[in-house]
Amino acid sequence: MALRGHLIKIARTRALTGGQPRRAQSVAVLGAPFSQGQKRRGVEHGPKVIRDAGLIERLSGLDYAVHDFGDLTFHYPELDEPYMNVKFPRTVGAATKKLSGAVSRAVGAGHTLVMLGGDHSLGIGSVAGHAQQCPDLCVIWVDAHADVNTPETSPSGNLHGQPVAFMLKELQDKVPDLPGFSWVKPFLSCRDLVYIGLRDVDPGEYHILKNLGIQYFTMRDIDRLGIQRVTEVALDHVLARKQRPIHLSFDIDAFDPSLAPATGTPVNGGLTYREGIYITEEVHNTGLLSVIDMVEVNPVVGSTRAAAQATASLAVDVIASSLGQTREGAHGVIDEIPSTKDHVDTEQLCL
Repeated sequence: MALRGHLIKIARTRALTGGQPRRAQSVAVLGAPFSQGQKRRGVEHGPKVIRDAGLIERLSGLDYAVHDFGDLTFHYPELDEPYMNVKFPRTVGAATKKLSGAVSRAVGAGHTLVMLGGDHSLGIGSVAGHAQQCPDLCVIWVDAHADVNTPETSPSGNLHGQPVAFMLKELQDKVPDLPGFSWVKPFLSCRDLVYIGLRDVDPGEYHILKNLGIQYFTMRDIDRLGIQRVTEVALDHVLARKQRPIHLSFDIDAFDPSLAPATGTPVNGGLTYREGIYITEEVHNTGLLSVIDMVEVNPVVGSTRAAAQATASLAVDVIASSLGQTREGAHGVIDEIPSTKDHVDTEQLCL
């Protein structure tokens, strides 16, 4: 671990230019108002409420050229019967395929992409589209849930709990051919994935995590080690071998429900504000962030309008900090502090 820690420091140093993280000059924002990967309606309104919370203005204030590509529109088949207990497979398959193409085009055009969900089944399309342009990418999955159930292990059949299983090469023979998913070919190795924030893992997922040796950090690990150490080891895990694009897939339910109440599957004991923002600040500091997903903001399940607004505002903070907003404040560049003597001399000249 000491050697790998040394290597990650070298990688971070090389990712810096002039003391500041290297970053793309443009950010693309893409909405995916989709909810069929789970049972609760309302998450399709996530992109709108996140934009309404000031996302575009915040990113523009970070000196990016911001391109808002609007929201994708999705086709909903009249008949989409469950398959092996998996709900809405054709609908989710078609939606994730469409999202994959849109993400691939945005990344291929040179943008850093912000994908606004929608539920986390969209991760299949978002990461797959990113991988079309950057096949050597790595994934940091910040979530209360592992989302790595297979159709056979899933207790609910909801596809928002299964997206990672469709990506992993090591699970290729465990995922059946679902209608609507013929376009998906596994593209990610277990060693290219790390989880942060887990605290609600199903039995089948636990077996997969342990048997495949996937790197993950639960909330207990964060309590035990601290968020600084957890984030350092997580980045070390995915970047020590080489610099490569980062796909940050962030489920708002990674936060404690007291901070993010407007989400469909809240779990007590989640990330604090400071812990969540620290993760995104450190991802930004690598200079390697290429795509961020922000998913599972559901204004309909918030008990009050204020709860929905607080959750959406938190989502904006997460996205902005991943793209360079700091807790030191947003400041323009000042070459030097004006001299008091220069000021006095100027006044004397005026007299």
